[in-house]
Amino acid sequence: MVSTESGQRQGRTGVRRTERDLRRRQALADAAAGVFPGEADVPVVAAKIERFRCVIYLCGAPRTDFAAPREECTEYAEAFGWEITDVIEERAGLLPPHGRAGLGCAVECVRSGEAGAVLTAWRSMISSVPQEYDEVAREIEKAGGFLHVKEAARREQGAAR
Repeated sequence: MVSTESGQRQGRTGVRRTERDLRRRQALADAAAGVFPGEADVPVVAAKIERFRCVIYLCGAPRTDFAAPREECTEYAEAFGWEITDVIEERAGLLPPHGRAGLGCAVECVRSGEAGAVLTAWRSMISSVPQEYDEVAREIEKAGGFLHVKEAARREQGAAR
């Protein structure tokens, strides 16, 4: 093992950097800050970083109360710092996914760039048929986003304990 204590301590030696090293380091720092060569004297306005956006999609039977799943999805999105652009509640019952206008609107939110994900409480809100669910997930991915099911996340957290 190497000891950091020694009988004779030396003071810190001054770092000697060449002018070329100093320019290179400054150029790297400028590039990291978003300043391009030749713009060093121009005040830089920091680019605004937007929060990730999602749309919550809930689907159920005609008289379904969505209060609890809506609250769970909202809390989940907020825990990750996601901005909720829309909450779509559809009482379509057992219609296939492609027969639901609300699901189409959710996918369109992703396609238009308004949201990056569709968040839902349960997998069955998309479809209980695996092929239909996979088809919707692929459609959302082709639109540039992803489908996230909160129920699956809760199950994974429970399994990790």
